[in-house]
Amino acid sequence: MSHAHKPASSRIASRGESPAATWRLFWFTPADAQPLALVRILTGLLGLALAGSFVADLEIWFGPDGMLTADAMPANRPGGGLSVFWLVSSTAAIQTVFGILIAAFLAMTFGLATRFSCVVAAILWASLLNRGPMLAGPADDCLAVLLWCLAVGPSGADWSIDRLLRDRRGLPPPAASPWARVSLGLLRVHAVAMTVAMLLAELKGDAWWDGTAAWWLATRPDSRLFDLTGIFRGSEYLMNLVTHGIVAFEVVFAGGLWFLATRQHVARSGLVAWPLIGMLAGEPAWGLAMAIFCVPDALPSK
Repeated sequence: MSHAHKPASSRIASRGESPAATWRLFWFTPADAQPLALVRILTGLLGLALAGSFVADLEIWFGPDGMLTADAMPANRPGGGLSVFWLVSSTAAIQTVFGILIAAFLAMTFGLATRFSCVVAAILWASLLNRGPMLAGPADDCLAVLLWCLAVGPSGADWSIDRLLRDRRGLPPPAASPWARVSLGLLRVHAVAMTVAMLLAELKGDAWWDGTAAWWLATRPDSRLFDLTGIFRGSEYLMNLVTHGIVAFEVVFAGGLWFLATRQHVARSGLVAWPLIGMLAGEPAWGLAMAIFCVPDALPSK
């Protein structure tokens, strides 16, 4: 590939530009929105799955006689945690707001009024988590981050009803957008930040140093998806290998996403490794959410 046809990121990295130039490239250089479209579809499907897990117990938790009514448990209201669900109390009103959330996820998945549906989904999902913070799991928190990242960028520019309608009106294809770059940058920054936070939390405990953390993950009967205790009991070496392998992957992931030479390889490994770690930890939805963060950097460079 000639120098003239290299992506802007490759040219700046190869020339060793100043930190200010690198900063402008990372946040403000117009980018193709197609990777955001794939992230949008995957996030919408994940949102439908996670929201669906609330359906059966919605009234039990948030209804007028539920376990987490606004009047009965004011201590659960987080400081600064605004929620549309605090404003509704009847069963019909709660179901209506929740129905709007489901509709927003559907519209977002198919790319209908995409920017608006992403914002609505982000607000209502955050509202649901703020209404019952003790019910939120790591996948729920990751979904909230994904939604706000998508709300910033033009994720409906491709693979969407919005794009289909645009083409039928004879409008030109959407150009590369600086907002797409901002959204992609936010996805990478949050993926790394969450990984670093996990690393710091893990390395505070002895189990991740002595190699037994995989055992403790596998022996959690409340959340494990399959029983690996027999395998780990028969091979301490394998247990230690899995434990330290998880830590090593997280270290490489947090650092490797910042270098052009390693970014795509690290992101592609994340598409496999995060779901596997999620299954071992009994949090498959969280593992899938972390994998979604990897999608833009895992795609072939154009």
